[in-house]
Amino acid sequence: MLVIGGNRYFGRGLVTLLRDSGVRVTVLNRGSVAPPPGVAHLVADREDGAAMAAALAGRSFDVVVDQVCYTPQHAEGAVRAFAGRVGRYVMTSTIEVYDTGERRPVGVPLAEHVVDPQHWPVPEPAPQKGELSYGEGKRQAEAVLTRSGAFPFVSVRAGHVLGVDDFTGRLASYRERIAAGLPVAVHPENLPSSYTHDAEMADVLCWAAGADFTGPVNACSHGELTATDLCDLLADGRPYRTAVPVSGEEASPFSFDRYYGMDNSRAEQLGYTFSHTRDWLPGLLLPSHG
Repeated sequence: MLVIGGNRYFGRGLVTLLRDSGVRVTVLNRGSVAPPPGVAHLVADREDGAAMAAALAGRSFDVVVDQVCYTPQHAEGAVRAFAGRVGRYVMTSTIEVYDTGERRPVGVPLAEHVVDPQHWPVPEPAPQKGELSYGEGKRQAEAVLTRSGAFPFVSVRAGHVLGVDDFTGRLASYRERIAAGLPVAVHPENLPSSYTHDAEMADVLCWAAGADFTGPVNACSHGELTATDLCDLLADGRPYRTAVPVSGEEASPFSFDRYYGMDNSRAEQLGYTFSHTRDWLPGLLLPSHG
């Protein structure tokens, strides 16, 4: 099995999980970080088609898990590199594919069909890197891989991933403001979103790699959370303040003025059982209070 990326966070967790379950794993990345012991390593920059072709020469894989497919050009490169050489292609996608600017009914979780990659438009020529938002880049990448027909394709749309080693610093920004007595900027509507633990996300990808379904699938824990739900857990009974963002100010991460809950029933019908956010989130947050 090949993992493209897999340097950090739940990608590295996926590589370790696969290795420890007895799978022969190869990681392909730019070489800035070595994979865990016992994992083969190929070095190439996916932006460099010649380097990718050289690294993959003569190789085929039962499954590829692509952690770093962000644009339609990345997807087109994957089709060129792996057509006829892989039995199954799993792309890590995101809840942000649902951020299309269209407001959805509150309390009606977003199911996979809301954004259908089979029919999502991809301009010709495909936009260059940096010309698309994160969510639009992922939507178009899903569309290219879905419509190519080059291999059985799955996109795993991750809820907002939280973990101890979160390199984004999003939860840390909440913790720091609460500890300093500063207000947390929260939209007045304060609508909920879906989340998953980084270890659960690695496990979902491992499951998707070994399954036989295709198409998009949502991956999130049960139990939607608002920004103030996160504040409540982080504060752990201590007082904290929120404030409506002033003109020109961005709201805090995970504060949304649109409903952002995902429907995970397709994955569960296919055999995966998700946890509940309140089963793992307190243990993730509270030990850091000191």
